[in-house]
Amino acid sequence: MTRHPRGVDQAIARFDEMAARLDGHLPAATRRRVGRSARAVGRRLANIGMAIGALIVATIAFGLFVSPIGWTGLFLVAMAIMCILVFFSSWSPEPKRVEYSEQLPNKAVVRQLDTLLVRHRPALPAPAARTVDAISAQLPLLESRLAEVDQLDPLAQDARRLMGKHLPDLIDRYEKVPAAYRHERDGEGLTVDERLASGLEAAKSALDDLGRKLAHEDLTAFETQGRFIESRYKDNDGAIQGD
Repeated sequence: MTRHPRGVDQAIARFDEMAARLDGHLPAATRRRVGRSARAVGRRLANIGMAIGALIVATIAFGLFVSPIGWTGLFLVAMAIMCILVFFSSWSPEPKRVEYSEQLPNKAVVRQLDTLLVRHRPALPAPAARTVDAISAQLPLLESRLAEVDQLDPLAQDARRLMGKHLPDLIDRYEKVPAAYRHERDGEGLTVDERLASGLEAAKSALDDLGRKLAHEDLTAFETQGRFIESRYKDNDGAIQGD
């Protein structure tokens, strides 16, 4: 069994430690985005492999049962492989952002906001970026809650409009302001950066409130079940009641 030199082992250990530390500090939304990107790359490689494999099988079958392909055939096969590589390399694994509408599915609304926040976070000032991380951490719960709620429910519509239109518009409008003017104060004495941070903080609080309201039925059902078990199986002295 080959043994690495001690210096190599130490370097590998330091790299593993640094990677683990970095992963622990990555925002939740970034980790989800990296995971989706890795899965997309895997699907892309699998599609390339299947396409090239099918082409090779078809070429062998043609050569065995029809006629030898010759140099011209080999050239065409090579060109076909090049076309496959170019096609799958240029194909984007992420769906393009679509304009918000009332018909857009709840899952698509949440996923688009998640992608937008991760993509634009590096360009935001530090206070706004921290709030964006907090908003991103709320999205998985909101996605699961909205999946169980009718799309016409008033709470669901409020959440959809906030995530699908108002938040993306806030970030888009911020990025359109030239950097040289972002430190000028408005009528309320706030700079553009401060106004962005304030708007994001308000959105975070609104999403937290919406998530709590969407989960209200589950919270109520849990409380009712807990009270029933306590009243049914426990007396005032803490002993289990028997039949």
